[in-house]
Amino acid sequence: MKSLAGRRLVVTRAADQADSSAELITSVGAIAVVVPLIEIVDEADEVARLTALDLDAFQWLVVTSPNGARRVAPLVAPGSSRPLLAAVGAATAEVLPRCDLVAETQSAAGLLEAFPQGAGRVVVVQAVDAEPTLVDGLAERGWDVEVIKPFRAVTANPSEEQQRAAMDADAVLFASGSAARGWAEIFGSRAPSISVAIGTRTAAAAEQVGLKITIVSADHSMYGMLVALDRYLSDCN
Repeated sequence: MKSLAGRRLVVTRAADQADSSAELITSVGAIAVVVPLIEIVDEADEVARLTALDLDAFQWLVVTSPNGARRVAPLVAPGSSRPLLAAVGAATAEVLPRCDLVAETQSAAGLLEAFPQGAGRVVVVQAVDAEPTLVDGLAERGWDVEVIKPFRAVTANPSEEQQRAAMDADAVLFASGSAARGWAEIFGSRAPSISVAIGTRTAAAAEQVGLKITIVSADHSMYGMLVALDRYLSDCN
């Protein structure tokens, strides 16, 4: 990714998720500008529901993000093969103690495409503001779906120094609609000259709050965004 060398790229993920993204950015020769725009907070009632759940009663447990995976992982009995675990992408799968199905295309639609038909019980763990794509699709495939939403994203408060660094960067990377909305709350429509969205839903969320998205990554991962940005910069040269 020669086009990324020396470029300053804003990481907008929550603080506890930013390190891995920053390491990846550094590994391709770019400079990570870490400006967390969201915080992940628990929903107490939903966390209690999740903790009390009898996982043996379900054929599948589906997680749509690393945040969900972190809340699920301690509940999966070591050595147990039930329920089967499904993850929306590689980053989510890495947090789980094991994984039986990972979407090749890292999105809710991609996981739905890979998911089998069935008639048993499935529990989906996702954020409060998650799109209904996966849940509705699983129900259409015949599954009895229970949804638990044990966390939500709220806007963080980056320091003035972080805000200045963000505006001086070459590009900003939006890994979620929540991050895009957080950016708009803090900066309005001002942004670096290049804005990258992790997928079409994130791009739509950004545009709804007045942000202009330059690049939409087809691969819903941080690496995918970097590949898309490198390709864009190469084509511009």
